[in-house]
Amino acid sequence: MLWPLWPLSLLYGLLVALRRGLYRAGIFTSVHPGVPTIVVGNVIAGGAGKTPVVMAVVQHLQAQGWHPGVISRGYGRSTRDNRIVLPSSAPHTVGDEPALIARSCQVPVAVAAQRSAAARLLRATYPDTNVIVCDDGLQHLALARDIEICVFNEHGIGNGFLLPVGPLREAWPRAIGSGGDVDIVLHTGPAPDGGHAPRFAVQRQLADFAVRADGSRVALASLQDRPLFALAAIARPEDFFAQLQAQGLLLAETLALPDHFDFDSWKRPLHKGYSLICTEKDAVKLWPQHPDVLAVPLQLQLEAGFFVTLDALLCSQHGTAP
Repeated sequence: MLWPLWPLSLLYGLLVALRRGLYRAGIFTSVHPGVPTIVVGNVIAGGAGKTPVVMAVVQHLQAQGWHPGVISRGYGRSTRDNRIVLPSSAPHTVGDEPALIARSCQVPVAVAAQRSAAARLLRATYPDTNVIVCDDGLQHLALARDIEICVFNEHGIGNGFLLPVGPLREAWPRAIGSGGDVDIVLHTGPAPDGGHAPRFAVQRQLADFAVRADGSRVALASLQDRPLFALAAIARPEDFFAQLQAQGLLLAETLALPDHFDFDSWKRPLHKGYSLICTEKDAVKLWPQHPDVLAVPLQLQLEAGFFVTLDALLCSQHGTAP
């Protein structure tokens, strides 16, 4: 049924290749932030789990003595300016994922339509920042980068075709001369074929606790006899619901909403006494009006070799650790 769209897919591929060629030729220019820059992105449309990887990378860098900062476009925000994200920032003004990163990681975060502008603002506001992690932006070539981490979910490259016939934003693997291979591949399913970057498996699972608005925790085991109303506004809400049920929780009702839903128009059902449970990303938007909502963090298990490889890349390109 998608074959009538094949010409559009070919045109899309030509435009992607042309754009990369213009950057390689110097007709379009890339701006480097001036400190080591790591881009965590994907080549498929839709959610691949980039933000949890960003948070894991940030926490690792902090443990290694780096002073990381995070930049993002701030998808879905109501503002259009360049701004710093604080742990107390309203998610609708900065984007839900930047708000979550700032709150959970206690790290400097900046959002802007142009990632290079976000990097300038971040470094001007936090001059101690000595490494930048970009949440998404693998195809944002205006930002020069040192390390590219490409994240795949269990669907890999899908049917292998470019948009709109397939899920790919760019060809995989990248053609020779198109800007080089990515540096690291992370995958939750089978490793995608093609390319020469080292590959590391990722396991995602929910924590065995939920978090309240005040930061306190409640064990999920203590909720097993309580009827719950689970809601999620993420790329794949059904996965969240299934993971909750796998923890033995009773989901009396579930509500799947579009990714990045702002909850401004959402009305809590008053006639039901179910406890509300959601993802961390949704909780930062719900807590101001519904402070009793419980948020279950998503935890990643990354192969140990991933961080070893990341540290080696940083050292090889910049000569020394922080």
